[in-house]
Amino acid sequence: MSSSHHGPPGPLVRQRRRKFNEERRHVVREETEKLLKASHIREIQYPQWLANVVLVKKANKKWRMCVDFTNLNKAYPKDSYPLPSIDSLVDSASGCRLLSFLDAFSGYNQIMMHPRDECKTTFMTELSCYCYKVMPFGLKNASATYQRMVDRVLAPMLGQNVQAYADDMVVTSQQREQHVVDLEAEPGEVCVRGGGRQVLGVPTH
Repeated sequence: MSSSHHGPPGPLVRQRRRKFNEERRHVVREETEKLLKASHIREIQYPQWLANVVLVKKANKKWRMCVDFTNLNKAYPKDSYPLPSIDSLVDSASGCRLLSFLDAFSGYNQIMMHPRDECKTTFMTELSCYCYKVMPFGLKNASATYQRMVDRVLAPMLGQNVQAYADDMVVTSQQREQHVVDLEAEPGEVCVRGGGRQVLGVPTH
């Protein structure tokens, strides 16, 4: 989304609250409590934007709680930061003797929302309203934001011994000894160079 400080180009939207059965209300309460304990969300009063939660059944039959950011996504322009070509990533890894696949833990949630934009991610539950302190799933520019961060963090290694598509990464090497060195260096770079905030999907410094 845009980092505009003048507000959205369209009207603010407060969605009408959707009703859930008891099973789904229990899931929402549990997931909200997890987010609060992880400091990923905070309670908010007098929100201007207000969205419903959406429950999606995963392959393992458990529920995933998402937020319906349809109106918010429509109000802001798309970030056209280019995502890597899957075919190019596969081609670059072909021929390498050793491959290690890495998946960033809660990758999107490692990026903090800018404080002035937290309120735009507000969602409602039966108990209260909450907004995200970290970048949530569902924002249309979340993938572009995360890819931009990954490209900057891993810049010295991308195209050399590391390939990355959003939160999925692969470390490639020809020799076992070098592969160990590459694996030790990769997370170190992330820890040193990662961080920063973002404004509705656009990193700021």
